[in-house]
Formats: sequence, C-alpha cells, structure tokens
Amino acid sequence: MIGKVAFVSGGSRGIGAAIARRFAAAGCHIAIGYRGESPASRATLRAIADAGAKGLGVAGDIARPGDACAMVSRVVEQFGHIDIVVNCAGVSEYRAFEESDAELFHTIFDANVLGAILVIQAALPHLTAPGGRIINFSSALATRPVPTTAFYSASKAAITTLSHALAKEFGPRGITVNAIAPGVIETEMTADILVARGANIVAMTALARIGQPDDIAGIAYFLASPDAGWITGRTILADGGLS
Repeated sequence: MIGKVAFVSGGSRGIGAAIARRFAAAGCHIAIGYRGESPASRATLRAIADAGAKGLGVAGDIARPGDACAMVSRVVEQFGHIDIVVNCAGVSEYRAFEESDAELFHTIFDANVLGAILVIQAALPHLTAPGGRIINFSSALATRPVPTTAFYSASKAAITTLSHALAKEFGPRGITVNAIAPGVIETEMTADILVARGANIVAMTALARIGQPDDIAGIAYFLASPDAGWITGRTILADGGLS
C-alpha cells in the first residue's frame, strides 16, 4: 500500500478519519474531503503527517457536481492520480415516516447516494485501472431497518445495489467496488442513539460491546489491499454479531 493515493470523503472525523489514519500508517498518500475546515479536519491531517504520510484536505459539498469535480481535481493535481476512493461522507437523520417530507428525502439521498455517485464519476477517469478500489458505505439498517429510519435505511440499501451494479460495470477494467455495512459505531453521529439504546445494543451484540471506528477502518484497509483483489460487488456486514 506504500505510495497509493486514497481519497476519503467524510474523512475529517469518525469512521472516515479512522480510515485515513489507517491508510496513512500503511504509507498511503491521503486526501480527506469535508464540508468545511474544522478542528477535526486539522487533527486528522496532523495525524496523517505524524504517520509520515502526505495529506491533503479538500473542502466542498459532494452532492453538488461542481464541488465533487473540483475536490477530485484538487487531489489529482496534488498526487497525479487516485488508487482508492472511499465514500464515507453521509448524513443520518431519523424521523417517523408520517413526519418525513421531500426536504428530508433530498437531504439524506443527496448526501448518501448522489454524493457517492458524483465522487465516483469524477474520480473514475483518474482511477488506477487495473487495480483501482472503490469502497462505499452502506449500513446494517439497509437490511435490518428499525422504526423512524425508513429514508436513511433506503438510502443505504441504494448504496448496496449501486456497489453491486458498478462492480459488474467496472470489473472488466480491473476495478473492484465493494461496500461496508456497519452496525452502530461510536461516533459523534451516534451519540444520541448510544445514550438512548446503548445498553440494549451491547446486550444484543455477540461481542458484547459497541463498535469503534478502528473496527471498520480495518475492513476498509483489507478491501483496498491487494489481498482483496478477488472480492467485488460485495457488501460486508460489520455489526459485532448483532444480526
């Protein structure tokens, strides 16, 4: 993995930041995408530098075609090409179905689905072929939804299907496309969930704990590595045995 170039959208915090740090420790050059510079983005870039890797921060809204293209162009300008795309950016908002509206739909689907599509479209001309890797983020809720998660769960099911379809389309070029479907992982995004249901989640989970971002970063690293060259079109469920 030394010298590989990875673009991680949503790479400033949570799972995305853990992936960026894991790849940097393996000698990759890392570009992290985020909406705007923040203490979290600066901390992640410092961690990348501390690992001895080259890092780059690119700001923008991946759900806007112009921003997605500009972000990818900045990565290519800095590093020359892209080997690995990790679509980790997304939003999570749960609401009763009767209270959900078109605005909520677009908020969730634009960030979780359209954003991934636009990043892939922008990156594809610059992606190593053969050997390129695309890693998307689905969710355990795509196949095991709970009340109030209808829009979010549907968006993540779309990512699972998108990944399967693109694996078949990009396979002849030697590019793999896979997805990771985490259960509840301890991040800022899940803080309220863990306060409300953390004890129950632990009780139902075979490994009897809440998942951590590094648990998912290891899976992403494997999918990006040469060892996963014969895996494509798959969604890996990572929920500690809850399901």
